Amino acid sequence: MLPALILGVALLAGFVLLGRWFVSAEPQTLVKFVRGLAIALAVLFVVFIAVSGRWSWLPALAIIALPWFRGMRTLRTFARNAQGPSSGQTSTVDTRFLRMTLDHDSGDMVGEVLAGQYASRSLETLSVPELQGLFAECTADPQSQSVLETYLDRQFGPDWRESWGQGTGSANAGAPSSGAMTVDEAYEILGLEAGAADAEIESAYRRLMQKMHPDHGGSDFLAAQINQAKDLLLRRR
Repeated sequence: MLPALILGVALLAGFVLLGRWFVSAEPQTLVKFVRGLAIALAVLFVVFIAVSGRWSWLPALAIIALPWFRGMRTLRTFARNAQGPSSGQTSTVDTRFLRMTLDHDSGDMVGEVLAGQYASRSLETLSVPELQGLFAECTADPQSQSVLETYLDRQFGPDWRESWGQGTGSANAGAPSSGAMTVDEAYEILGLEAGAADAEIESAYRRLMQKMHPDHGGSDFLAAQINQAKDLLLRRR
């Protein structure tokens, strides 16, 4: 009687400790543990079948394993979301005159000039007179003008318009893009790898809109690009 009581207490203590570990463990650690447990159980089951010769049980193993595989996919997605955005992610938007890159961690923007007299120059290397000249060129393309305005707002604050004599902003900042967005461009805009899960797309979308929404110092064009990228990728599912 006493050995059974000791065994029961030991099992209870083990379950309590295991429960505490599950609550405090990192999501990635949980994924590895569950995956290892599933593999170990599958191996034991196969060994039992081989020893006992009950090969007719193999279909039962497949039926049991299928929900495990589905659950592992859900658990991996949960672990990625629980970790939050990974560091070093960037998003890139191309217009006729500019290629702008947004750092997800800091919200900083850097840019490269693609066309015009300052082609192949980075925006950070341009002087104020050169930026004024670039802005004059970008008025020929509403999307380029809108993106450059966002960059200038972040670099100089909203007062640059008054000192440059530009009024309150471009009239066509929210004009649609001239070409259809490709899937690769959508992933690039959201800063994701091809094949990202729906949860990752939604997470990247929310993160970017917090930084690039017009109400938060972004632009209508950039917000429209982010919206279009999200809609395109989710619509393909």
